[in-house]
Amino acid sequence: MRRARVTVGLALFSVVLAVISFAQQLRATGDKTILFESFDEPFEGRWIVSEKDEYKGVWKHSKSEGHEDFGLLVSEKARKYAIVRELENEADLKEGTTVLQFETRLQNGLECGGAYLKYLRPQEAGWVAKEFDNDSPYSIMFGPDKCGGTNKVHFILKHKNPKSGEYVEHHLKFPPSVPSDKLTHVYTAIMKPDNELRILVDGEEKKKANFLSSEDFEPALIPAKTIPDPDDKKPEDWDERSKIPDANAVKPDDWDEDAPMEIEDVDAVKPEGWLDDEPEEIDEPEASKPEDWDDEEDGEWEAPKIQNPKCESAPGCGEWKRPMKSNPAYKGKWRAPLIDNPSYKGIWKPQEIANPDYFELEKPDFEPIAAVGIEIWTMQDGILFDNILIAKDEAEAALHREGLWKPKFDAEKEKQKAEEAAATGSDALAGIQKKVFDVLYKVADIPFLKDHKDKIIELVEKAEKQPNLTIGVLVSIAVVILTVFVKIIFGGKKAVMQAKVEKKPAPAAAATEASSKEESSVEKDESTSTAAPRRRTTRRE
Repeated sequence: MRRARVTVGLALFSVVLAVISFAQQLRATGDKTILFESFDEPFEGRWIVSEKDEYKGVWKHSKSEGHEDFGLLVSEKARKYAIVRELENEADLKEGTTVLQFETRLQNGLECGGAYLKYLRPQEAGWVAKEFDNDSPYSIMFGPDKCGGTNKVHFILKHKNPKSGEYVEHHLKFPPSVPSDKLTHVYTAIMKPDNELRILVDGEEKKKANFLSSEDFEPALIPAKTIPDPDDKKPEDWDERSKIPDANAVKPDDWDEDAPMEIEDVDAVKPEGWLDDEPEEIDEPEASKPEDWDDEEDGEWEAPKIQNPKCESAPGCGEWKRPMKSNPAYKGKWRAPLIDNPSYKGIWKPQEIANPDYFELEKPDFEPIAAVGIEIWTMQDGILFDNILIAKDEAEAALHREGLWKPKFDAEKEKQKAEEAAATGSDALAGIQKKVFDVLYKVADIPFLKDHKDKIIELVEKAEKQPNLTIGVLVSIAVVILTVFVKIIFGGKKAVMQAKVEKKPAPAAAATEASSKEESSVEKDESTSTAAPRRRTTRRE
């Protein structure tokens, strides 16, 4: 355990060094940051909590578990949360590369809930910060979401259709899944000027897509050039059957459609010992009609049934019937074999016509980002958001990951490994102790230790309740066994030597002495029998 604490301490020290190094590197780079929110200071004043009635969840400025680093915490279970921060300068997504990045830590896991961010359009689109809710217009939604069959890192682009003027949600197909542990993870979306989108989890690319590809987004940003004609109808004589019954086929003369699928097995023989006259169930012999039973209201009382005990040892009871078997003559209903249909025209489809809603697009018409919001419903508390970044440079996002996220993640990983190793060691030790206790119980049953059995069992039971005493108990039992061995080996020899040096008494005197000893022995046995304490019942007995 001490080793685990040292490991964790070293990992935390490395976090501090990494943060210092990161700050120095950040000063050396050009500032291409549009927004960076570290939550080092309380969020009040920069972030606005929604005043809508349905958002009862309480946000807290809290440290990440095991760190001195602060974040924005979801503090209550089964609540809706909404909070937003407006940008000083809008982020233009049409020019150059744009990187969206943030960290989340699911400190209590995530069974059902979201941990994603919404990147909102300017307020001219029709929303205000104090009334931020699910309907507030966003440009991009990005981040983890998990509930039931849903387990993915969302990326949704809300894009304006240039023909209809409507905003349509376009979902990334086959997005990456959400990590299932309780460590800090960083999510990155990189949007390139050549319409490329890359999704990174912990700095590792998990998905690459193209905004204009129908293979990557559902629905596609660019509609299909043609669509099925909604007014086209299938002709009445259109034959979609590829195979038809052979009209010239004739049923064979020996084809019996009435033959059953199964018949009795005429070769079967009733097993010897079959009890024909015994029913499979009998009345419960000890059952009696309840005193409050009313035949008029409750009907005639009948004893409950039980399995006939005589049938348990017999091959069967009741009327014996031959078992059924498959009928070799069975063929079923005759049907004409299928042949190719000469009139087959294939599966009918309506003809394609030009799509009136089709338009061409060289680049997505991204709406600018004017604010970042978190609007979620979750069954779990303990979700921590941190280090929210909007930047125009991939290198800057990578620098934030290496300088801020990675040291935390590495420290958490080391702590997790130490805890798992400690738990594994504890479980292994418990398993060894159980085996030792089982052996000691068997040792207590050895015949030459019978006089000490109760004491040995008492020691073992004490060790089971207090495992830290196991070694002491082993030593005590070893001392008991050694003492018995010494008595057996050296105590017997001493008695023999004493007997040799003693004088033999005269015959008469010997008889008198023997009689006296016998009487004394009987009295002693009776006294011992009367006064002996009652033997304690052990756990094993």
